[in-house]
Amino acid sequence: QVQLVESGGGLVQAGGSLRLSCAASGRTFSSYLMGWFRQAPGKEREFVAAISWSGGSTYYADYLKGRFTISKNNAKNTVYLQMNSLKPEDTAVYYCAARPSFSSWGKGDDYWGQGTQVTVSS
Repeated sequence: QVQLVESGGGLVQAGGSLRLSCAASGRTFSSYLMGWFRQAPGKEREFVAAISWSGGSTYYADYLKGRFTISKNNAKNTVYLQMNSLKPEDTAVYYCAARPSFSSWGKGDDYWGQGTQVTVSS
């Protein structure tokens, strides 16, 4: 049974930093793309960043402008999202997700965590 468990969310002031973690278990993720998405109140879920589990290639949403960094620790089966220079508009529930590298998000063969709340105060 695949599990993605997020942690590290919380309340932070604007300009601060947080590091989210996603502990993955239940299968081998070597051919998977691991991603972070977020959903703010009243808005649709949006892509944040992704990393290839095997090769380590990274992908980011254009709006981030270098403020966030995705990384992984293969030995711990954990993916991280380092978030710097946080803004109030970064407030959202952040979700960890995994999908086969050859597939696309939302095709039914992806996995999702329960989410962790990030709140940035002004």
